[in-house]
Amino acid sequence: MTVVRSNPDPWLSAWQTAIVAAAGRGPVLEIGCGAGHDTAVLVDMGVDVVAFDIDGEAVSRAKAAAPAAAVSVQSVLDPFPLEGQGIGVVVASLSLHYFGWSQTRSIVHRIRRTLREGGLLLARFNSDQDVHHGAIGFPEIERGLYAVNGLAKRFFSDRDVDALFQGGWRVLSKEHRTSTKYERPKALWEVVVSPRRAGARCARSTPRP
Repeated sequence: MTVVRSNPDPWLSAWQTAIVAAAGRGPVLEIGCGAGHDTAVLVDMGVDVVAFDIDGEAVSRAKAAAPAAAVSVQSVLDPFPLEGQGIGVVVASLSLHYFGWSQTRSIVHRIRRTLREGGLLLARFNSDQDVHHGAIGFPEIERGLYAVNGLAKRFFSDRDVDALFQGGWRVLSKEHRTSTKYERPKALWEVVVSPRRAGARCARSTPRP
């Protein structure tokens, strides 16, 4: 089991000004809130937060960590709260890596439909260099997706991240980072993207191998 340290990784803090501006008077949607570490950070920024996670126990902890947020139990495969409503900000930290490639692409498309033009998706993904958390030594289900102790987990290469956002997105930031939130260092991709208007040319067009 992954052990979470007492001091969560405050990765959202660097984007506070952009998050508050993009959210405006509307809510921020958090996909896969876990125990509510990021939820509490977002609430402290002064924005309204609508969050969900599939783990009922984690949701209970998130509600305690961020009582002002609206937190519910559901799967990312179910329709999102606020889906298609044109909100300003979606946050998804290490919550989109449990699926096959086509399903992952579909989820990202749904997120794009949920954001208004000029909105922000702030997301983090398992890196294919995340050797301490399953990137090596486990059976491969499909390219990049492994059965890690009975749980399907995807690990993203640089090209995978580019391919995920190659259509309909403007990439504002893409960084390979190491988080110390967990018991062992975790390699991950941190991405901030914004939906493009229809017909706009994309800055990145790297095909997936």
